[in-house]
Amino acid sequence: MNARWLKFAWLNTLRNRRRSTVTAGIAALGTAAILLAGGFALFTYQGLAQISARTTGHLIVARPAQFERDEDTPLQFGLDDVATVRARLLADPDVRHVLPRVEFTGLISNGDKSTVMMAAGIDPDAEFAVKGPFLKVSAGDVLQGKEHGKVMLGEGLARSLKATPGSGLTLLASTTEGALNALDVTVQGVFSTGVPDLDKRLVYTDVATAQKLIVTTRVSSLGVFLRSMEATDPARLRIAAAMPELAVQTWLDQATFYRSVKALYNRIFGALGLIIGVIVVFVVTNAMAMAIIERTREIGTLRAMGTLPGQLTRSFALEGMVLGGAGALLGAALALAVSVALLVFPVEMPPPPGRSNGYPLQVVMDPALYAATLAAMVALSMLASAWVARRTVNRPVVDALAHV
Repeated sequence: MNARWLKFAWLNTLRNRRRSTVTAGIAALGTAAILLAGGFALFTYQGLAQISARTTGHLIVARPAQFERDEDTPLQFGLDDVATVRARLLADPDVRHVLPRVEFTGLISNGDKSTVMMAAGIDPDAEFAVKGPFLKVSAGDVLQGKEHGKVMLGEGLARSLKATPGSGLTLLASTTEGALNALDVTVQGVFSTGVPDLDKRLVYTDVATAQKLIVTTRVSSLGVFLRSMEATDPARLRIAAAMPELAVQTWLDQATFYRSVKALYNRIFGALGLIIGVIVVFVVTNAMAMAIIERTREIGTLRAMGTLPGQLTRSFALEGMVLGGAGALLGAALALAVSVALLVFPVEMPPPPGRSNGYPLQVVMDPALYAATLAAMVALSMLASAWVARRTVNRPVVDALAHV
């Protein structure tokens, strides 16, 4: 019985092929637009999430006060006995790397000019291996773990100080006791994070050099890098339970930019999807309304032969399903083709606001997004068809037969 009604619905859509083609085509374009916009948003979320996780670590381990209060002196709330804490963290099966970080501020000078810096002492060998393509070295080389007294400068800072690889500079910062200390260093390389405002202040050096400058053996925090993003929450729970004296945050807790962009895109693409959905509903409603008006006498004849209003409503809903389903499938195929084409023929996007580097335009082909969009399109088409048919199929048989 269901197959017979579906066949009737299919044949009825072929009565006016031009109208059905236009309706299915608009539904296809709407579906493709939603899938491409949603896929682009997912690509953006995934890229920003990876950048955030590679910058701070999937997890950040520190003393609770490090996250809750401002320090009066450098590393006031820093971690002691770092080697023991690292060993305990590395015992977790999901942990791949544990990278120490010493964060401090101060001045950097070339002898003629001094400027404010935001500096970070890192473990160079592991840090730059983990960061991968998210740190672009534009001159010189990256820091080496066995070499001390070397720094890497952001492009804007290097340009301000007229520094090149091999140049000598002086770092000035407050020690843990509040005194001022200075240390001569050599420029190893120049890099870009893609954020010009950050490149004007950022300095990388090794942990030993940073600790020597501020006279301490502490580190600010430990960045924990896991085998995958999905392991973040389970690992956080295990580590927090194993080390209750320390605080454990995830990359998401510190990814302010990621959260802001996601909230903005969710609103933009949510509104876009709603508008496209309304357009598709109106197009299907208009097509079905015209079909129903043309077939009013036919409806009256079927009613006179004993066909129930519910059966007729179901028939028109199936016609809407055929139109919406055909359009949705065609739109999904179009979106897939465009997504694959962007992988084969890369398109470079311009730099977003506040950044200096462009990025490749890609669209994520997410099965859940495709399934939800297709289901929504089919459901909206069926509901629109049933809604517009309900009045005519419940019309008195005599009135329907007399319709001109």
